[in-house]
Amino acid sequence: MQPPRTLTTSIVIPVKDDADLLALCLAALAGQTTPADEIVVVDNASSDASAVVARAAGARVITCADPGIGAAAAAGYDAAHGDLILRLDADCVPGAGWVDEVSRAFAAAHDVAAFTGRAHFTDGPSALRAPLAALYLGAYAAVTGLALGHRPLFGSNLAFRRDAWLAVRDEVHRQDPEVHDDLDLAFHLGERHRIRALPGLSMGMSMRPFTGGHFGRRVHRGMRSVLVHWPHDFPPLRWARMLAHRTRRRTSSPRGSRR
Repeated sequence: MQPPRTLTTSIVIPVKDDADLLALCLAALAGQTTPADEIVVVDNASSDASAVVARAAGARVITCADPGIGAAAAAGYDAAHGDLILRLDADCVPGAGWVDEVSRAFAAAHDVAAFTGRAHFTDGPSALRAPLAALYLGAYAAVTGLALGHRPLFGSNLAFRRDAWLAVRDEVHRQDPEVHDDLDLAFHLGERHRIRALPGLSMGMSMRPFTGGHFGRRVHRGMRSVLVHWPHDFPPLRWARMLAHRTRRRTSSPRGSRR
């Protein structure tokens, strides 16, 4: 009997003018217990040395001139070669076991299309890091979960199967710079694919969501990311479709199979 094939991994990092933090992120990725098969850095028209830093670290650099993180992330996913696409931001610092943890999670759950994980802040006032992270991520999950009818995706600690991306790549709002790409992807993946929480390690990230007006922009973009999917994904309509799909999947599954 042939052993199961090892799933290959691609890490995608969208970046715009974030060379210093990108260097720290890439250094953490270089120290992974299980290195990724490739790292794709998407330079979103940076004016600093982000592309130079990425190439020096051995990453494959592609350029996306279209504005917005959604366009850059989608370009990276399109370019990725791995069976699994792992996404984080340039201001993230993953633990040494991140890639290994993601790979093992997918290997153990063949019916799951995407995993999304936790995060903690690595900068800012130390006394505020834990409560603000809990508030930020908890509010995001609670509010978007109502709109989605399932767990949202969090772009700083996210992984999904490449074939799941290929199924929705033409549906995402990649040309709208005011849409949160992770929430948009959750709308398109979550209706017919399983999204689960990634156990274990928490992703380190910058506290920038709470500085310099970033928080207000994120709230605005979050609202827009929901509204662009209406009326098709107005919650009662979306919930009814999802319930019907899950019922069909359950009744068509062989008795005793994993669900």
